[in-house]
Amino acid sequence: GTEMEKPWKITLSDGTEIKDLRKNGNNFVSETEITENDFKGKLSKVIIEGKEDGQKVKEEYEHMELVQVVQYEDGYYFILRELSERELKDEKIQSNLDYLAMMVDVDLEEV
Repeated sequence: GTEMEKPWKITLSDGTEIKDLRKNGNNFVSETEITENDFKGKLSKVIIEGKEDGQKVKEEYEHMELVQVVQYEDGYYFILRELSERELKDEKIQSNLDYLAMMVDVDLEEV
């Protein structure tokens, strides 16, 4: 039946659900339109549920990023990946730097 083919569901941090997804390698495939805006600011907590090899899968992620969304004839292919501790640290350091620069009114671009 068709149930088996699209068992994946992704719940974003604001409660938005993206349902009826197929998985193709590391891509999720949606037949309804998906855009980058659907994910903006909603990836701080992501729950991915589905079935793999007949087993129910439910995984929670914190801090994911959208790698890409590509439209093909048979749907919208998108890839999400989890940011590593290292990347999160770098990102935090960067935002701290930006904040400090703002406080002391230095434009880091010019340095």
